[in-house]
Amino acid sequence: MVLPAHDQGLSTAQAAERLAEDGPNALPGDTRRTLLGIARETLREPMFLLLLAAGALYLVLGDLHEGLILFGLVMVVLALTLYQEGKTERAIEALRELSSPRALVLRDGQPLRIAGSEVVRGDILLLAEGDRIPADARLIEGTEVQVDESLLTGEPVPVSKVAGVTAAQNEAPRPGGDAQAYLFSGTLLVKGHGSARVTATGARSEIGRIGTALESLSSEPSPLKKQTARLVKVLALIALVASLFLIAAFGLMRGDWLGALLAGIALAMALLPQEFTVVLTVIPALGAWRLSKQNVLTRRIAAIETLGATSVLCVDKTGTLTENRMTVTELYVALADRGENLPVDYDATSELPEIFHALVEFSILASVVDPFDPMEKAFHRLGTHFLQDTEHLHHDWTLVQEYGLTPELRAMSHVWQAQQDQQHVVAAKGAPEAIVDLCHLDAAAQARIAQAVDAMASQGLRVLGVAQARFTGEQWPAIEHDFEFEFIGLLGLADPLRAEIPAAMAECRSASIRVVMITGDYPATASAIAHQAQLNTSLSAGDPVLTGDALAAMSELELRTRMQTVSVCARIAPEQKLRIVQALKANGAVVAMTGDGVNDAPALKAAHVGVAMGGRGTDVAREAASLVLLDDNFASIVRAVRLGRRIFDNLRKSMSYILAVHVPIAGMALLPVLLGWPTVLFPLHIAFLELVIDPACSMVFENEPAEANVMQRPPRDVNTPLFAGMTLLLALLQGLGALAVVMGATVWGTDQLTEGAARAFAFATLVCTNLALIFSNRSRAGSLWASLWVPNRTLWIVVGAALALMSLALYLPWLARLFVFEPLPLPYLAAALGLGLASMLWFEAVKLGQRLKSRA
Repeated sequence: MVLPAHDQGLSTAQAAERLAEDGPNALPGDTRRTLLGIARETLREPMFLLLLAAGALYLVLGDLHEGLILFGLVMVVLALTLYQEGKTERAIEALRELSSPRALVLRDGQPLRIAGSEVVRGDILLLAEGDRIPADARLIEGTEVQVDESLLTGEPVPVSKVAGVTAAQNEAPRPGGDAQAYLFSGTLLVKGHGSARVTATGARSEIGRIGTALESLSSEPSPLKKQTARLVKVLALIALVASLFLIAAFGLMRGDWLGALLAGIALAMALLPQEFTVVLTVIPALGAWRLSKQNVLTRRIAAIETLGATSVLCVDKTGTLTENRMTVTELYVALADRGENLPVDYDATSELPEIFHALVEFSILASVVDPFDPMEKAFHRLGTHFLQDTEHLHHDWTLVQEYGLTPELRAMSHVWQAQQDQQHVVAAKGAPEAIVDLCHLDAAAQARIAQAVDAMASQGLRVLGVAQARFTGEQWPAIEHDFEFEFIGLLGLADPLRAEIPAAMAECRSASIRVVMITGDYPATASAIAHQAQLNTSLSAGDPVLTGDALAAMSELELRTRMQTVSVCARIAPEQKLRIVQALKANGAVVAMTGDGVNDAPALKAAHVGVAMGGRGTDVAREAASLVLLDDNFASIVRAVRLGRRIFDNLRKSMSYILAVHVPIAGMALLPVLLGWPTVLFPLHIAFLELVIDPACSMVFENEPAEANVMQRPPRDVNTPLFAGMTLLLALLQGLGALAVVMGATVWGTDQLTEGAARAFAFATLVCTNLALIFSNRSRAGSLWASLWVPNRTLWIVVGAALALMSLALYLPWLARLFVFEPLPLPYLAAALGLGLASMLWFEAVKLGQRLKSRA
């Protein structure tokens, strides 16, 4: 992080004033759905058009009460839809706010991370590698700053930026210019770090003038939506053909063509499964909102489909399995022909033996002055504790040159100008093998250091080496190898395992989810952490750690074979993660992958579910990922998988219910007409049933808790359709069973009651079987009795409201007349409730058989 000298940035008051003056830093075209827009979309749905047509037809026939009631029901169903869609839109809006790019700015002299939309003109941005630049700005200070401006220019080659270099007078700054100070909103810092002052935001930025609107949540149709769209088209075609057939049959058989039209409308309403689209919007969107409460942000709603099917979790070690709270716990210095170790005890003493002072001194010199990295913070904390009043802390030295980490050399060096000294001091730190390579040690010294590294790493410590050199002159070497480095020693850092990790690993094992740890750390350290985490309790010679060097030497086929068994990958370079993901996918696994760096983006994009780190991750990693882990905790990923399985289960339950409930409604709209019976269901009756179906299929099932065995079963096959095969067959059988019960009630009522009372009895039975189908679909395996004790407040609200409205329709005289009912004797009402319960007994027997078979 580079803090600009002598500049405190804007004050909070100044920033608020400019935000009010310029507006939020948002791009044009970023529209939101309003309630009026949702209402307009809803009224164009076929179901509502049919309701309006039926209401208009009643008015034409002179039946004012019936027509007005139908229009009133349209308003009630519209209100329910607006509530559901509004809740969904608010959830998506909250996700948009969370997933908008963040920015690190200097406010009141202190670094502050804010939403990108809150950046204002004059703010000072603190930029690091991997950041998405939130607004147009001018570089104030920077080190090796390179920016990918392909979003604006189409040119894939990054351009360098130099602080203080501006465009010629009267020449507007343009993207694509090399060696200039101008940075542009939406572009990506691919190398270096620096600070910049914001010059334009929102529509006044370069990308705003172009008029590009970037969407944070993808809107492409998911495989599930495509599959359901096909099903809806088939059912809509069936509804059209069946309705036309019924109109013709009714008209020809009875000569009543207006009645035939009403019957046809009723059948079309009964057959149209418009709830499928509601469910596919509401449940995933509210599921994404629930995931955000579990510290997992959904950037692409379609990823929820895949999350529950994940069979392999590829995770980082540092910060994901561990707390990312580094502490130096052991030191090692290399002496003439031996080495000496020292366990670090911060509580026991505030002094270190003199021979360890240089090791601590140069570890700090090789780190940034104001560190963000937990390891470098640990080195500074070590120096502050033990070297506070010594000559080994150099606050007055000037950093004159930096050498960063590269894939070829996993080490970094700082060149310092000491006060009143012509020589420059060079400090290097990095992977032990890289530091040994820089120092050109003999075989005996290398063996001693390797032994010390193995001893530290076997305790689960992260080990770094430190070296020093001197240099005279201003012509810096092109590479670090040209310095004459001298090896100083090693530091072992402990990063405690998160307390919840072993339990999360056990949950993954019970859910048949394989966990693969991928780390850049030393193999022995990775193995020790894996053992503590109980990642693989059988790490043995038959299943050794896969190292980056070994991976580089493998062919794709060899890597695929190797990845079938390996659980720990160590010393892995970021670009090698992509090969690991591709090998796992080639083996048929559904892969979720975590990552935080710029180089992790290809692997995140290649994985079925990319999971970026929200705390320490870069913007480019977050943009490539489907999910963002807000607390960087592995246990949150496991909770997300559990919730993903719950969401998928609830989608399947809801869609089974929708199909099942439409069978008896459609059957009762069609069969009585074909059999020459009096009409049982009019459009008003079906509109009433919609009042139960709409909230039941979305709100009730969305609120359904996860089943007890949700993490005790293997991942589902991602290629298996949500709604096909046995699931589809059982839904149809449930519906046919309910239809048989309602038809039986109709026959019984016709023999015992008047026509109006028989219609009321059939309707009451249909409502009760509808409610029974809700209870029956709450659990795919558990018993009805057990499900009654599973809390779901929305369920009881819907059931209570349905029974209350049904009672009003049956016994409120003016309403009963509109429904063409006559008073229903109370014993028959009790019989309707009993028949509703009986309609699901056969399905409970099927579930009992499945449970007995599972136990056997």
